[in-house]
Amino acid sequence: MIANIVLEFFLRGGPVMWPILICALVAVAVVGERAFWWTRESSRRDPRKLEQILAALENHDIAAAQTAAAGSEDPIIRVIHHGLEHVGHAHGSLLGALQLAAGVELKRAGRFLTVMDTLVTLAPLLGLLGTVTGLMTAFLHIGSEELSVKGVTGGIGQALIATACGLGIAIFSLIPFNYFSAKVAQLQFDLETAATNVEVMVGGGKAGDTVHLRKPETPGQATSH
Repeated sequence: MIANIVLEFFLRGGPVMWPILICALVAVAVVGERAFWWTRESSRRDPRKLEQILAALENHDIAAAQTAAAGSEDPIIRVIHHGLEHVGHAHGSLLGALQLAAGVELKRAGRFLTVMDTLVTLAPLLGLLGTVTGLMTAFLHIGSEELSVKGVTGGIGQALIATACGLGIAIFSLIPFNYFSAKVAQLQFDLETAATNVEVMVGGGKAGDTVHLRKPETPGQATSH
């Protein structure tokens, strides 16, 4: 019975409800995938082993640090391990290896953020389109010779349903989008801090130097949110 009510509600929203439905399915899939991914990544963090690696580097024991970092699933430790594998190679290879590995981790962390940002913008626009088409339907019935109350109310109902669904999808996507963006920013900070520590301890950098990493770009994020 509930399914029939939902189906009737959906059909009353008009043709624009089909692209809105696609947006809803994509939003649920992306939010679910990102929530699972970040939960798994959080469980893989190993601050105790990270301290052990940094302590070994502070004592100039690169071999011990490489051994401790090997096989870890912590993204920060993976970056450090990748950088330590290039110690002793050509000048600048350590910093380059750290930046490359960190860039890969940030790309994985920022996956689907562009999709979520698009949904936040697109869903209300589709709802607005449904509003316009619904009101057009209502006004067409008002202007006809035989005024149809059912047609007028149906058009208004179509407009309200489409608007509500579009806004609902945008709200559902916006909160996780901002949360996941904050998680990516935090990961970027942690990676920069770890890379700077490794560069100072191994590469002989200055204490004030900082390794800067590029965060995956999200179109419209700076202006919209």
